[in-house]
Amino acid sequence: MALFAFVCADKPGHLNVRMDTRPEHVEHLNALNEKGILKMAGPFLDGDGKPNGSLVIVETDTIEEARAIADADPYTKAGLFQSVEVKPFNWVFNKPEA
Repeated sequence: MALFAFVCADKPGHLNVRMDTRPEHVEHLNALNEKGILKMAGPFLDGDGKPNGSLVIVETDTIEEARAIADADPYTKAGLFQSVEVKPFNWVFNKPEA
């Protein structure tokens, strides 16, 4: 198993898409959490404190599995994101299991 980070940037002017899709997005993350896949998630914030992107960290066997999870996110399906980077991640400091 390995950790992968999704670094997602919202499309400008799409806060309404984020807010309208949030319940389905939270359900998606809760399901991943129940399976032990989700390690951490939360929004990036702009200077006014409004969400403008997301950071999601999952644990899977392959980067392809991680990309499939990112593609299945309701935010991705709704067209919220301008970009989604899926990167291998090494959690060094303050890792709960460490």
